[in-house]
Amino acid sequence: MDSSPHRVSDVMTRAVVAVGREAPFKDVVERMEQWQVSALPVLEGDGRVIGVVSEADLLPKEEFRDSDPDRFTQLHRMSDLAKAGAVSAEELMSTPAVTVHADATLAEAARIMAMRHVKRLPVVNAEGVLEGVVSRGDLLQVFLRPDNHLADEIRRDIVDVLFPAPVEPVHIMVTEGVATLTGRVTDAARIPLAVRLVRGVEGVVGVDCRLTAADG
Repeated sequence: MDSSPHRVSDVMTRAVVAVGREAPFKDVVERMEQWQVSALPVLEGDGRVIGVVSEADLLPKEEFRDSDPDRFTQLHRMSDLAKAGAVSAEELMSTPAVTVHADATLAEAARIMAMRHVKRLPVVNAEGVLEGVVSRGDLLQVFLRPDNHLADEIRRDIVDVLFPAPVEPVHIMVTEGVATLTGRVTDAARIPLAVRLVRGVEGVVGVDCRLTAADG
């Protein structure tokens, strides 16, 4: 029976391309191009993540390649100017790395990405050792779950638990990720809870609750 992938470990990519701190600038670019990724973790010898090199870290070299920055630019973009002269991953990387743990929820990972404006997060263990990478695309995979799988989970984990003896059978229909619930139940107080729980099922896009409560 299919169930919600609630954790980063359920969707992350475990085969990860990374670089060491001494990796030359061109090697970083070549690896990004070869693997079609927008960022690479930078590792210590034991596999511990010490930083991340992104496309944004590489662009200053081109931006300032043949320019003579004015004093304002020198004062306000010191970090970018330093990266323009970088020749290794250690000089390019952003540190400390923005990472996430494998047991984090998908919502937590999405929140970190949004707040820190990153597209990919290295997944690390308690010692900071790389275990995988999770991307925006990985988090969106939950919306590809089949409608019938969503309906089965809603029935099994929510409806049958909250409404074991409905006045009328509760019908669940999921279309393009939108879950519609109809039927009559005995406990009106549980209807808002059911809506919140259904909305929390990974892959559900929206909820149309038409449940009613029996009189008395």
